[in-house]
Amino acid sequence: MKWKYEIRQRALVPSDADTANLLVYQAPDSQEKLELLQILQFDAHDLESALDPEEISRVDISSDGIFIILKRPNNVSVEDMLRFGVSSVGLFLQPDKLTVILDSGEPPFAAKEFRDVASLTAILPRFLLHTIRHFLDHLKIIKQLTAELEKKLSVSMENRYLLQMFSLSESLIYYLSALESNAGVLMKLRANSARIGFSDEQREMMDDIIIEHEQCLKQTQIYSSVLSGLMDARGNIINNNMNVLLKNLTLINVVFLPLNLIASIGGMSEYSAMTQGISIWISYSLFILAMIMLGWIMWIVLVRKIDRRNIKARQQLSQAGVAPRKR
Repeated sequence: MKWKYEIRQRALVPSDADTANLLVYQAPDSQEKLELLQILQFDAHDLESALDPEEISRVDISSDGIFIILKRPNNVSVEDMLRFGVSSVGLFLQPDKLTVILDSGEPPFAAKEFRDVASLTAILPRFLLHTIRHFLDHLKIIKQLTAELEKKLSVSMENRYLLQMFSLSESLIYYLSALESNAGVLMKLRANSARIGFSDEQREMMDDIIIEHEQCLKQTQIYSSVLSGLMDARGNIINNNMNVLLKNLTLINVVFLPLNLIASIGGMSEYSAMTQGISIWISYSLFILAMIMLGWIMWIVLVRKIDRRNIKARQQLSQAGVAPRKR
């Protein structure tokens, strides 16, 4: 798919005219690739690099223009909202034209970062700024999703939420790699700002972009370290929840085993023979009441025994100099 834009009154507006100097190709087909190679004088290797999600970010400056490979986050879909990926985008800046090649997604030129644009060189740092803010927006979403998953993991006994946490951790690793790759592009663009034709205002903007990119990179590193560092602890939470459930089921089984035995004996004719002089309603009501009392007493005894064992274990930890974990 192809879009055309041109600068009118310091704004980027869609255009169908031949004078359009901003061209955007999204997942170009064979005909559009042929146009890029023959008419716009693209290099075949550069074209394939712009569409390769595994390509490393780089900058090539030549007499024909400036070619940039940049990593940017993919748009997140509802169906796959816990997997955040990155893709490559190619930008080819010539004296009279800027060509953008996207692997997926629509052009971002309607965003607020692209307001008040006076030249093609002014679009380049604004595109970089928009990419960084796109990463930051996704980091906020990842933080919110992590908080929601932590709440579910505290009561869950399934691996589903833990696998979703692994997916978020993997996404942060991809983001970290992409941001580190983009850092080299920003530094090289700033060092060659005079050769590119940046104005003083655009140089200052590049300095601000580099600072914002460093903050985004550090934030990603923190999120990735926290998420991966606590992954084992969250897995232990699921195991602990399962152990608590098994303990409760064991208590129930222990309580009902003798009750089943007594109920089996009471269901035989001998109990009726033993209580011949008593009404059946009274005798069996007393029998059921005795079963309930016995089951309740057994439950209390088992729970107190488990509590005493836990208290003894905590005392041993305190004597050993290990602080007990608070819940």
